[in-house]
Amino acid sequence: MAMQRSTIMLAVLLIAGPVAAQEAKGSGVVVLRAAHLIDGTGAAPVTPGVVVVTDDRITAVGTDRTVSIPAGATTIDLGDATLLPGFIDAHVHLIGRTLGDPEGDDAAVRDFNSFGAILGVANAQKTLLAGFTSVRNVGAPHFDDMALRKAITEGFVIGPRMENAGHAIGITGGHCDENGFKPGVLPPSPIDGQADGQDEIRQAVREQIKYGADVIKTCASGGVLSEGDAVGASQYTLEELTTLVSEANRLGRKVAAHAHGTESIKIATRAGVSSIEHGSFLDEEGAKMMAAHGTYLVPTLSAGEASERAAKNGVLKGLRAQKAFAAAAAMRKAIRIAMANHVPIALGTDAGVDPHGQNAHEFVLMVEWGGLTPMQSLVAGTSSAATLLGWDHDAGTLAAGKWADIVAVPGDPLADIHAVERPVFVMKNGVVYKKGGQPTHLYVVNP
Repeated sequence: MAMQRSTIMLAVLLIAGPVAAQEAKGSGVVVLRAAHLIDGTGAAPVTPGVVVVTDDRITAVGTDRTVSIPAGATTIDLGDATLLPGFIDAHVHLIGRTLGDPEGDDAAVRDFNSFGAILGVANAQKTLLAGFTSVRNVGAPHFDDMALRKAITEGFVIGPRMENAGHAIGITGGHCDENGFKPGVLPPSPIDGQADGQDEIRQAVREQIKYGADVIKTCASGGVLSEGDAVGASQYTLEELTTLVSEANRLGRKVAAHAHGTESIKIATRAGVSSIEHGSFLDEEGAKMMAAHGTYLVPTLSAGEASERAAKNGVLKGLRAQKAFAAAAAMRKAIRIAMANHVPIALGTDAGVDPHGQNAHEFVLMVEWGGLTPMQSLVAGTSSAATLLGWDHDAGTLAAGKWADIVAVPGDPLADIHAVERPVFVMKNGVVYKKGGQPTHLYVVNP
């Protein structure tokens, strides 16, 4: 009988296979203390602040006077710091090379397909250690964003939570068609995001969703870094964009629209997109339209600054340099127009144009270029971004029941917004990844 039971157990184990790898989660009760606490809702800071974490969830938020501290809990005292929700970047490109890399322009035909994903491992780590516990990755070749997310969620590498788009979808020869090579090199296909007309657009949307897209990214206008197109020129027609949005929404996905141009912003808003990315040449009519539709602006001021710097340094030349100067100048005005007309704002950097790991600089630019208060910028990168991503039930604020994604920055960011660029503590899923300003895990978590 013993031999028979052993044989049965062995058969069950063989059928079940090995236990799947899983991202690290916190275990036990941890109490975080700091001089200040900003919960991400826009409410006044709490002083001093206390957050209680049980395993991978927040279970209490407040002060020593309002929070009951469980017996036996581990306490981390962060001193003169401010506790905040984990930051959220709603526009990144973790995969591949960054602007200024001398090999970047030829990467599509010279790099191995897996090369961009390998770089993405380092980019994801830098992003997490910068305090960004969640990101929306709006475009990557070869579905490498899906591979990176799988490696993170299975615990092989560290990085932020990822909401992915797969390939960005656009017209042949437009901003999303990143092919400045001779005919026959990288021929366009809906699976790769090049789609013309309503039937191809539907197919392209379905292809991205088939391979794991949580959000659909489209290019409604020309861009700064693409060759040969005017930065503000509209690309898809209203009918085409409406088809794209309808198909995405029918399948439960929101649409993020790259749109610099004044008219392309209005066309995309009429079509029903959830967010306008960049929005450089936004005018008052477009802002009023976005506010009425509840369409978010993801301003990517960091990318404007980075591309302007690249043009000044000669990294961008000719038409691309001209477009960089024009877009950066317009962005400074557009975000103020958006704020004046009550357009919802979510933080996004376009990291990959600007260096990874410097995402928090966007908070600073929102204040310095956009005229937001420090609190308004913090809300844009926490609760507002979580709402845009559809993750507001679990992320974006410090509240009981939310994910234990928590950041601490030195001093008071309301007095000095630059403090967010120097996180001293980062927790994701109840696991500490940075403490005392130093990483506690690098690269491999679950070897």
